[in-house]
Amino acid sequence: NPVDEAWGDARPPFPTAPLRAPPAEWAGKTAAEKIAQCRAALAEKDADALVVSPLDEVAWLFNVRGNDLDFNPVALGYGLITQNAATLYVDQSKVSDELRAELKAEGVDVAKYEACVSDVKALAAAGKSLWVDPEKVSAALVAAAEDAAADAPSSAKKAKTEAGGEKKARGAKKAVVEGASPIPLAKAIKNDAEIAGMVEAHLRDGVAMASFWCWLDKQAREGKTHSEFEIGEVVRSFRAKQPGFSEESFATIAGEGPHGAIIHYRASRESARVVGSDSLLLCDSGGQYECGTTDVTRTHHTGSPTAFQKDAYTRVLQGHIALASARFPEDTSGFVLDVFARSHLWAEGLDYRHGTGHGVGAALNVHEGPQSVSPRFGNPTPLRPGMVLSNEPGYYEDGPDGFGIRIENLLVVREAATSHAFGDKKYLEFYPLTLIPIQKKLIDWSLMAPKDVAWLNEYHAQVWDKVSPRVEDEETKTWLKDATKPVTVRSFAVVSE
Repeated sequence: NPVDEAWGDARPPFPTAPLRAPPAEWAGKTAAEKIAQCRAALAEKDADALVVSPLDEVAWLFNVRGNDLDFNPVALGYGLITQNAATLYVDQSKVSDELRAELKAEGVDVAKYEACVSDVKALAAAGKSLWVDPEKVSAALVAAAEDAAADAPSSAKKAKTEAGGEKKARGAKKAVVEGASPIPLAKAIKNDAEIAGMVEAHLRDGVAMASFWCWLDKQAREGKTHSEFEIGEVVRSFRAKQPGFSEESFATIAGEGPHGAIIHYRASRESARVVGSDSLLLCDSGGQYECGTTDVTRTHHTGSPTAFQKDAYTRVLQGHIALASARFPEDTSGFVLDVFARSHLWAEGLDYRHGTGHGVGAALNVHEGPQSVSPRFGNPTPLRPGMVLSNEPGYYEDGPDGFGIRIENLLVVREAATSHAFGDKKYLEFYPLTLIPIQKKLIDWSLMAPKDVAWLNEYHAQVWDKVSPRVEDEETKTWLKDATKPVTVRSFAVVSE
């Protein structure tokens, strides 16, 4: 491994944070139930073992969480599922006696992290076939299986070939069977308990972010300035006050002016611009709570936006509303919906160079698949009820006077109540999880259709009704009341006689 060679003796030690079991009320399914799903998939695949390599898949499958990677509540480990065994390979020092007993009750054995390779070799040498996801599995595990199968005694190979008449007719099984793992899709379709946990996480996040934006507006009114780096620290501090918060779900992107046009910008103390009383700030942030994961972007002006900033912001908002309001037949892939988010920008020759939506884990990684909303046609995964996705159109103006605009909510897919069911199909829609005000100062109301205004008023009514009872600070509650106040837009048409 060239990485091992480059590291040499300077390789950092493995992390040692303990494993924990997430609260059962937010899991919805036991590890035993998830393992049973995998075994059914194994039988259908005609494979003997499923190798689980991605860390979020290991965490989801065994209902465990860790703290080995920043922002992602996972631990370094592997999983191996056969029809009669389920094994979690992890540093033994991370597993308490209590957690080990809980896993054992679910039919899960805990083995040394290093033992995974030897167990894979043993299965392959015994003529068993191992199902791996070629896009995610460790190359070392595949090589170990193939080498062990090639070196297996002839008796094992003969037994493998002659395991049964039907199998013999099809020929011997391969040591490694490639194919998409059954876990990502199962993990992406949240059960009722996971959705309830995500709802709860976003209610807590709504309080935290209302507190932050109230604080920022007050700082601007008082003429106080802060660096982008400091803004990120303040955002984290407000989330940290919420119950069940463990860490951010990614490093906060706080971009003022032209830094907002850098899509994955991360401020340092040295590079940070100042956020003052006339700044356009793009703030993309999220939190990890014991019940769920959040990811939200708001673009906020502390002074007086330009006409072009308002035009671009409004078109981004219209695209956000169009996608959030879409209804579509089941089995629709995300790329089919992407145009909803871009059409208002396209009308003026504008666009953005990133996908519109990514999947989000339930108290897991903030980015997960297989679902997405993107102009790329390579992902045909249909959207299904229970999936959580982001809705984040944007616009980015380059140059020294540039700026970035993005409006992001998380949505959950659910079945829509339609008057008809053409083709005997169910129709689906999105329901918002994120409950944080969208700044009205940046909107050019002359561009907004009545249905857009109605959507914004309804959304803000939900934010007020659901978040305000949890806000204890009166100054923040006053800010939230104003930020969610309904808007009335009157338009006049001149009709010739």
